[in-house]
Amino acid sequence: MKKSLGLAAMLLLTAGAQAQLYKSVGPDGKVTYSDTPPATKSARVETKTLGGGGAPSTAGLPYELAEAVRAHPVVLYSAAECLPCDEGRRLLNQRGVPFSEKTVSSADDHAAYKQIAGDSRLPLLTVGRTRERGFESAAWNAALTAAGYPETSRLPRNYRQPEAQALAQKKPEPKPAAQARSEPAPATDLPPATGNAPPGFRF
Repeated sequence: MKKSLGLAAMLLLTAGAQAQLYKSVGPDGKVTYSDTPPATKSARVETKTLGGGGAPSTAGLPYELAEAVRAHPVVLYSAAECLPCDEGRRLLNQRGVPFSEKTVSSADDHAAYKQIAGDSRLPLLTVGRTRERGFESAAWNAALTAAGYPETSRLPRNYRQPEAQALAQKKPEPKPAAQARSEPAPATDLPPATGNAPPGFRF
């Protein structure tokens, strides 16, 4: 029973579909991330989305490729200015593997990633329940082949990979109608954000 529960938890973490991440702060101030709601009602909880909107679609894919995506979804965890992450992304694109990409840049992303991966090494590739830490082309290709992904691209010409999403995304809270009407329109001429990999990461 414990083994099946463990496998279920791993599936939740590695699945490309939208999943919830719960950040709870206990009475002692300890912060915990989990994919299940905390048991204690006294804990302060924030709900975040893992990969919301970033799951690859199987529509229009050849049968063999669509089955691989459904049975063994591929997720790439990456960061900015990470050469191994760029090389891993290039391998997935050249091989024609539909994948979700979760980026790690904010403090919340960093904390959530350490809960998932156990350390701060990037990139991390998950193929179903298989994990590959760091980029090594032979190991990544072997994991993809074992999961049933074709060795050459069979993606339709019009296929577009889903856009990368921040690992820990806050769920937007609906605003009261009166407050929404009174708030000014957001500024559109702000300078673009420039992001670097957070300190403490190893590539």
